Amino acid sequence: MSFSNYLETKVLDHVFGGTAYTAPSTLYLALFTAVSDGEAGTVTEVSTGGYARQSVAFTTSGNTTSNTSAVEYPTATANYGTVTHVGIYDASSSGNLMAYASLSSSKTIETGDVFRVPAGDLDITLD
Repeated sequence: MSFSNYLETKVLDHVFGGTAYTAPSTLYLALFTAVSDGEAGTVTEVSTGGYARQSVAFTTSGNTTSNTSAVEYPTATANYGTVTHVGIYDASSSGNLMAYASLSSSKTIETGDVFRVPAGDLDITLD
């Protein structure tokens, strides 16, 4: 996963500029059908079929953090389209895009489907 410009600036200001940054208490996983410029937050988020961002928690070990438990979306009541990317936000709606990544395989979500990310499958690594 790549950090957004928003998060990169917050981390740099916090570590090197002495500007306090308070991490969000809850993070939310979003599904995207297109990403024009993820770093700038120019994305097309799913917005139909009963879709809502889902909360996600992470556990960190070494230089990698991974989702602690499975993230499951409600059963789609309409077609989402083809989900190509995911993003992590600091709010359940609007908010700031923190990080984003393309899926290893795009997934078409149709009425009746459930999108699920198993525990440990969402990794963020810093080198």
